[in-house]
Amino acid sequence: MGKLLVLIVLVLAGVWLVKRALRNAARQDHANPPAARASEELVRCAHCGLLLPRGEARQAAGAIYCSEEHARLGPSG
Repeated sequence: MGKLLVLIVLVLAGVWLVKRALRNAARQDHANPPAARASEELVRCAHCGLLLPRGEARQAAGAIYCSEEHARLGPSG
């Protein structure tokens, strides 16, 4: 009977610790949102019109494109 009681107490303590750790991790995620990605400017591909972050865009001949292939093809006509 004593071993069973100790086992139940250990399981309950483990569940409590896991819940506490998950709750703290969730609080930290909400406290520090990824601001850099949220504030990055979106640009439109001159060929297909796709919106993408400026950091991922390709620029050629004064226009912005989503890929090297679209930069090679040029603006849609």
